Amino acid sequence: MTDQQFIYLDNNATTPLDPAVIEEMLPFLTKFYSNPSSGYGFAARARKAVDLAREQLAAQLGCEPSEIVFTSGGTESNNAVIHPALQFEPRGKHVVTSAVEHSAVLRPCQDLEKRGCGVTFLSVDQNGNVDVGELEAAIRPETALVSMMWANNETGVLFPVEKIAEICRRKGVLFHTDAVQAVGKIPMRLRDTAINFLSLSAHKFHGPKGVGALYVSRRTRFSPLIAGGGQENGRRGGTENVASIVGLGKAADLALKYLAEGKGSVRSMRDRFEKAILESVSGASVNGSGAPRIPNTSSLSFEEIESSAALLLLDRHRICCSAGSACRTGSQEASHVLRAMNPNGDGARRSLRFSFSRFNTEREIDRAIEIVPKAIEKLRQIAAPQTVAAAT
Repeated sequence: MTDQQFIYLDNNATTPLDPAVIEEMLPFLTKFYSNPSSGYGFAARARKAVDLAREQLAAQLGCEPSEIVFTSGGTESNNAVIHPALQFEPRGKHVVTSAVEHSAVLRPCQDLEKRGCGVTFLSVDQNGNVDVGELEAAIRPETALVSMMWANNETGVLFPVEKIAEICRRKGVLFHTDAVQAVGKIPMRLRDTAINFLSLSAHKFHGPKGVGALYVSRRTRFSPLIAGGGQENGRRGGTENVASIVGLGKAADLALKYLAEGKGSVRSMRDRFEKAILESVSGASVNGSGAPRIPNTSSLSFEEIESSAALLLLDRHRICCSAGSACRTGSQEASHVLRAMNPNGDGARRSLRFSFSRFNTEREIDRAIEIVPKAIEKLRQIAAPQTVAAAT
């Protein structure tokens, strides 16, 4: 079988490059290879391309181009906010985040704990919702930063980040959101919010891997994580990755146009797939069904299966999905997100994440709707004799 016969339903892990993005990048991988920081005329083309990408991304986010700092991706952007979090607040010895954040937020927060900083990891309910009242109560006089993701990478559950940002502004605390899974999927207008920092990554909305950005509100002080030659207006050292930045800008521009069209084809595909699976597979349920979700993500729990076995079987049928975050693939540890939502259940070990994009087709969805129930039934048949043997 060829790669073209794969049905790719793991778009929260990464997305295919839009052909228009590749076309936009190519000249800066070949002809216009100059360093944008150089002073001669040949470098001006690269410099203008970076400036255009900044404008395109700012249009997508609803902010000013000067508030955009290009980085290597969401992980760097998150670390660039969290590690210097205590620098500008002499009293700052405390951070608030959630128990369901991506590892690119959880790990830096755990590192802060080891350095003597207090960190509050807020719990979520069975639908993955955070209690805003509990969050507000967790903010102390010494709290320097609140970091809450906009959309969960495993379930797609949306946090009310604009409301949380307002609470933080009232209390004089900086607010950061990891919006890696939200950018390009929902409309944003950051200039109308109290958000101080926002992280994003191009490869989640049909841009290239290895490039991302950090939004830094113009009213917010910021100290660079990476010091160097003063690039990015002194906020991120290192020669700009011009071709990838150009790709990010083009991908943001295309995502904005897609959102503006409002056709909702991704949501309709997700909803049709979800409805069909729930109707044809007994003991199936949607993780986070009672919460607002981004339109492309479906995390499904299936009774009487192990997600690791399901992934292997679906892979044989050329269906690409995951058991949770791609960063955890290969780990034997169950999803921390699903465990936080249901600490006493086993849903974390029997769930699959399907995530869709505008490059999926209705024919692919039809095929997935045909294959997934058969795969689940086969796994249950295999497990049934073992269950009987264990009982006897």
